[in-house]
Amino acid sequence: MGFGIKELVVVLVIVALVFGTKKIKGVGSDVGGWIRDFKKAMKEEPTSPLEEHSEAHSEARTIDGEAVLDSETVVEKERV
Repeated sequence: MGFGIKELVVVLVIVALVFGTKKIKGVGSDVGGWIRDFKKAMKEEPTSPLEEHSEAHSEARTIDGEAVLDSETVVEKERV
């Protein structure tokens, strides 16, 4: 006892009446966009987390008077 063509058509007509064709079209466009974005993301070459991690630690930065280089903190003293 499965669904035939007639039952599927009846279900689709009821869904179209309840939600309206404009809303169904919008949902279809959204799903198409999601699929397109997913395929685009799958084609991009992934970067390894180790490369990103090493780049982040190789740069020196200054935060609130502290110089930070390779996870070592050097406190800058003010000259009087």
